[in-house]
Formats: sequence, C-alpha cells, structure tokens
Amino acid sequence: MDAKEFREFGSAALDFMADYLENIRDNEVLPSVEPGYLLDLLPTEMPDKPESWKEVLGDINRVIKPGLTHWQSPNMHAYYPSSTSYPSIVGEMLAGGFGIIGFSWICSPACTELEMVVMDWLAKFLKLPAHFLHASEGPGGGIIQGSASESALVAVLAAREQAVVSYRESHPEVSESEVRGRLVAYSSDQSNSCIERAGVLAAVPMRLLPAGEDFVLRGETLKQAIEEDVAAGKIPLICIATLGTTGTCAYDDIETLSAVCEEFKVWLHVDAAYAGGAFALDECSDLRKGLDRVDSLNFNLHKFMLVNFDCTAMWLRDANKVVDSFNVDRIYLKHKREGQSQIPDFRHWQIPLGRRFRALKVWITFRTFGAEGLRNHVRKHIKLGKHFEQLVIKDSRFELVAPRALGLVCFRPKGDNEITTQLLQRLMDRKKIYMVRAEHAGRQFLRFAVCGIDPKASDIDFAWEEIESQLTDLQKEQSLIIRKAG
Repeated sequence: MDAKEFREFGSAALDFMADYLENIRDNEVLPSVEPGYLLDLLPTEMPDKPESWKEVLGDINRVIKPGLTHWQSPNMHAYYPSSTSYPSIVGEMLAGGFGIIGFSWICSPACTELEMVVMDWLAKFLKLPAHFLHASEGPGGGIIQGSASESALVAVLAAREQAVVSYRESHPEVSESEVRGRLVAYSSDQSNSCIERAGVLAAVPMRLLPAGEDFVLRGETLKQAIEEDVAAGKIPLICIATLGTTGTCAYDDIETLSAVCEEFKVWLHVDAAYAGGAFALDECSDLRKGLDRVDSLNFNLHKFMLVNFDCTAMWLRDANKVVDSFNVDRIYLKHKREGQSQIPDFRHWQIPLGRRFRALKVWITFRTFGAEGLRNHVRKHIKLGKHFEQLVIKDSRFELVAPRALGLVCFRPKGDNEITTQLLQRLMDRKKIYMVRAEHAGRQFLRFAVCGIDPKASDIDFAWEEIESQLTDLQKEQSLIIRKAG
C-alpha cells in the first residue's frame, strides 16, 4: 500500500467509523452470534496474494461488526463507561502513524514531556495534592499506565521490594527468602478482581477484608487484620483502598485507612478507576479527603475523561521508590541526557519496557473539550444516574440496594434472587440493553451504569421501559403458572 492508497483507505475508514458512532443506537447492544462464528467465516490461513483495502473494509462490516458488543452505545449499561470521543480517536490514529516506542526521553522527547504536561494538567484539574505534580520539584509525579490492573500491580511490586529492603535493614539476621515468604497485603472484599490478581502476580497473599454493611472498608478493620498478622510473624506491606468499588461504587474511608497505614508503615494505594473523575467537581470534594496521605493513586481516563481505552493515570508520591524497585539498565538503554534534569525515563515506572504515545490523545482531548467540557460530561452522567434512580424509586416493585453513586444505580426487583436472575436473562436475550449482576450478603442485584458516547435522557427512559416491561411480563407468566398449579 502506497501513500495514495493509504489516504483512500484512511478516508474511507474514518467515514465508516463516523457513520458507525453516529448511528450506534441502530445496533442491538449485544451481538447475535454463537461461539466460533468467526472461525467458520474466515480462511484458516492468511491470503497468499495481497487483497484490496476495499475488500478488507467490506469484511469488517460483514464479519467483524456482527460480532461486536457495542460498548459506545448509550444502551450499554454494564460494568462502567469505557468512553471515547472523536478527538481521542484522532489522537490514537496520529500516535499509530508516528509509531514511536517512547521508553526513554531520547526515544522521543515529545512523548515523555507531553506526558508530564498532561499528567500535571489532570492532577490540577482533579485538585490532587501538589506533591503528585512533576512541577512540584519533589520526588512525585504522574504516568499514564495501560489500565488500573497495571497500576495496582506496579504499586504492589514496588511496595513489596520496599518492604523487603526495609525489613532486612532492621532485621539483617532474617534471610531475604524468609522475608518474602512472610509478606501480606490488604484490600476490601468489594475491590476489583484486578487487586486480588495483583497479589497473585506479585506472589503476595492479598487478604480481602470484610467491608461494612454499607460496602465501605474502614481503618478499624484494617488495623485489626494488621495486628493479627504482625502477631503471627507476618510482614504487612500494602493496603489497596477503593474510591468507587466495582459492585456499588462505594467509597472506602481513606482518612482512617491512611492513619493505620502510617502507624504500621504500610503503603497505601487508592484505586479510583471510576470515581476519580468526580474529584474535579466542587460538589464532590468529600471524595478527595485523605488523598494527601496516600502513596499512590490511579484513575481511568477511559471511564470519564472521554479518552479511549487504554489510558489510566497513576500518580506516585515518591516515584523513586518505584524506580529503585524496577530499575534494570543495559548499555543500549543509556543516552547522554540521562540524569541531567528532572525529566524521567518512564520505563522505570511501569511493567513493560515499551511505551505507546498515549499522551497525544489525552492532550488533543483535553484541548478540544477543555476543563469546562470535561466537568460537564461528568455532571451529565450524574444527572442521568439521578434520573434512573428516580424511575426505580417510583416503581414499588423495585428496591435500591445501595445509594446511587455518580452514574451508577444498584437495584433489584423485590423478592428472591431467582427473580433478579430471570429478569436479567430476559433482558440479555432481547439484546436491547446490557447490564450485569453483582452480589452482596447473599443478595443479587442489577447494576445500571450510564455509558455510551453520547447518552441522553431518552436513552435512560428507553432502558427503563425495557426493564419494567420485562418484569411485568415475567410476573404475568409466574402468576399464570401459579394459577395453573392451583
């Protein structure tokens, strides 16, 4: 393919994507395919001769699109929003065109320095403590990771290495292998699965402590667990708190957790993957309490900041602790500017060596929406969440399971878990909207998250009509079965 064909293919692909996103409501949110559908449609070997881009683009529409779950549809209400926007897509395209691998400053100075700029922009926008800024001239700063999963793993690994060094300095008679075998980490039983997985990958037991009836983890629970473990000869190293738990978007008590972590010299990381976007709103300022005392923090830009996946912001109070833990140098990685300024080589702050130019799509998105546009976007999700919450409250057949949190509403039809299961199955079979279940204390419930590239009140009304009508039909069927049985 030459430049001429590239222009034609690229132009046609942009038109295809614009048409897709503009008319995304026309697609059922869930695909109607069976496992293995694509394996039956595509050849078992790559083509021997080149094929035209028109054939390729035609097959994207013919065989790929039917197998998509439409995450950008406003009828997508599962999990959490995974947002995109036209500016972000353009930024992704430009980064792909540049094709750089920015693991060090010399590999593309713009890649490293633009990331420093946008991470400081974002920290100020979210009103984070100043020590998380690159411009603070302290050891802290921010980096763009791929996901919250990577951020949590980085925090656990860095905390692990710091704990090993610290303990052996005060207990030189204890071998390194013995220290590693006694390490333990903590989080809530409401935390995301990636937190538990970080413990598995880091070879550190992750104790999932019981949250309260309000789904919140507090310092007293953490302190009791740490005291038990210390008495048993174990070595606590990190607590991963959550601002916006996966099930209900509950907020752990960062202030009491930080006090305990300071007392026992335990690293405190905060996973604010979803709720972090609300830090920017004055009306949500309570969510920022205690953040001045945490060691690290992550927030997914691909949830609230209109930047497409993958793009997670991570801030470190003292990046040197991560660099010291991860630093492996080779002669081919060195350059003459290394160590001559406060400019970091971000390869020391992450799991992989290579780095994509993610900062470009962030910079373009921030400039084209502006701080006001981003705040309005978060407030829009909150407003639509309140709208759905009121619809639930007005229907006596349903009940709320937890307080609405931002654009997430957790609810269930009254009755046993089987009713919730059957209702969700009917909704999934119809493929008009997509939700998922969660469970707490033996009760299953439905999670309704405001998602999609441009959700509107009419989309919320459409979803509610689908939900309440299917419950009506389900109750009619159950009543008929009871009458026949009687």
